Amino acid sequence: MIRVVDLHKSFGHNKVLQGVSLRLKHGETLVIIGQSGCGKSVLLKHIIGLLKPDKGSVLVDGVDITKLKADELHKITKRFGMLFQGSALFDSMTVGQNVSFGLERYTDFSQKDIKELVKESLAKVGLIGIENLMPFELSGGMKKRVGLARAIAYKPDIILYDEPSTGIDPIRADAINDLVIRMKQELKVATIIITHDMVSAYKVADRIGMLYGGQIIEMGSPEQIKNSENQVVQQFIHGRSQGPIKNW
Repeated sequence: MIRVVDLHKSFGHNKVLQGVSLRLKHGETLVIIGQSGCGKSVLLKHIIGLLKPDKGSVLVDGVDITKLKADELHKITKRFGMLFQGSALFDSMTVGQNVSFGLERYTDFSQKDIKELVKESLAKVGLIGIENLMPFELSGGMKKRVGLARAIAYKPDIILYDEPSTGIDPIRADAINDLVIRMKQELKVATIIITHDMVSAYKVADRIGMLYGGQIIEMGSPEQIKNSENQVVQQFIHGRSQGPIKNW
């Protein structure tokens, strides 16, 4: 479904991506792990078309989205749903208005249909009857769920998660993990998750790839990653300060 080929991206003298290549299959959950600041979010923004690479390709069902004009790109990226790291809710809008935001702007659905889609999307993430609440009235976990409801309102083929467990306690984080699994099963979507939370990665992933030094240095099943002989991978997954990864 998605193929990233030799992706390079620099910001000034900072070389963030230096030849990233990976594949995502239909219905698969791929988790990308790595240190904070290693380029995980930059990679995700290339996959959804928010950034253009200096070199390389991002193919969605064989179409290289890096070469598309804005209107052509939009037609393909409408197939994506994205849960941003901070949920990215609009503070001045109700929950219902947040979930319907994209539907209002980019579709010609009737108000009745949009209202039903909002209700249906919120129900899918376990939230019923909260359309009139404001974001400040929600817990961190509820905000994540509302962000996900907005992401699935389009009925996407692919869902991207940017650090879904960041900023919430372990119990709510595990509830998000369960929700990720349920969305995959119910919606039959392909999923990419970026995280540094190994508990979540092991639970939800079909495959895990580690991004380090601007490249994917290891890719495999959760069990293969646990048993990797790569010392960088072992240091990261066990959270050790000593090893080849510099901790400053």
